[in-house]
Amino acid sequence: MQIEIEDVGLVFFKSSERYKRISIKLKPFEGVQVFYPKGCCIEKAIDFAKKKKQWIKNTKEKIKEHESKSTIFDENSDFKTANFKLQVQKYSGVNVRIQLKNGILDVFYPESVHVSNSSVQEAIRLSIEKAMRLEAKKILPPRISQLASQFGFQYNKIFIKNLKSRWGSCSGVNNINLNIHLVRLPEYLSDYVMLHELCHTKEKNHGPNFWKLLDQCTDNKAKIFAKEVNNYWMSF
Repeated sequence: MQIEIEDVGLVFFKSSERYKRISIKLKPFEGVQVFYPKGCCIEKAIDFAKKKKQWIKNTKEKIKEHESKSTIFDENSDFKTANFKLQVQKYSGVNVRIQLKNGILDVFYPESVHVSNSSVQEAIRLSIEKAMRLEAKKILPPRISQLASQFGFQYNKIFIKNLKSRWGSCSGVNNINLNIHLVRLPEYLSDYVMLHELCHTKEKNHGPNFWKLLDQCTDNKAKIFAKEVNNYWMSF
């Protein structure tokens, strides 16, 4: 259900037995979401959102600022993943040329156009996404298989996707989605995300039992890693 709240805009409200208390979530490209427990009247959830109006407005501004930012890739860009580094340079040709070799993603653009040209930037982004997808498909499935075996988890299928606002997710039938942007994270945080989703194969919510289980897999650093992951964005 969506409800208009003054000075905030449309807010999505959802109730479920999995929620133990009222909570507000804001994610890039997803807007404002308020979750509340079954049995809790929606008026109480609306009142809660209104009381948090200033916090919502401040957080929306931060997210909007990030969404509006558009990285311009050029010769000075420092973009890298676990397996490759971006290198942008001019050349005498007439078309953008891409080459991924020996851990370097080379993007050659015509010297007759500026690097900020939209067609050049689009070509760079598409090449980065393609390279990340190939890398993610190569390293993430075997790694999550290792982690599952190490900590005694079982899952159904693994899907690698370019998600816009989540590092990963776990379905009700234990299919796990992993974001291609995980290859940009430090290895220990990528492992944390995969362990997070593996824990959801046993605990479908974020209650105390979930965090206890995740702590057991991360040397009691689950909440620390969760905060660290929030310092990274799933866009470029």
